[in-house]
Amino acid sequence: MLPVIPAHHRGQDAAQSAALSAIPGVVLTGSLDGHLRALSTTDGNVLWDFDTVRDYSTVDGIPGKGGSLDGPGPVIVDGMLYVNSGYPRFGGTSGNVLLAFSVDGK
Repeated sequence: MLPVIPAHHRGQDAAQSAALSAIPGVVLTGSLDGHLRALSTTDGNVLWDFDTVRDYSTVDGIPGKGGSLDGPGPVIVDGMLYVNSGYPRFGGTSGNVLLAFSVDGK
């Protein structure tokens, strides 16, 4: 089943042309529609889905905006997940943020 694409993503698709990253039991993948997804390696089910296309308050106070995920894949190091959002190749949505995720939300 294909995901429903919200109005602010119309004209794009959920193509997953970004590089994949993996940790035990999970594959992390970014898509042109700006979603970062964690998929189960056992059955392919979506474990987590985060829409990066939004405005962000940044640590340096410069307004940030997420966009398409393409090119390099997510990076996992020391319990953190990092991904760049806003790669407009192939007509995607431009942006300018590096997002950092942690298990504990800090």
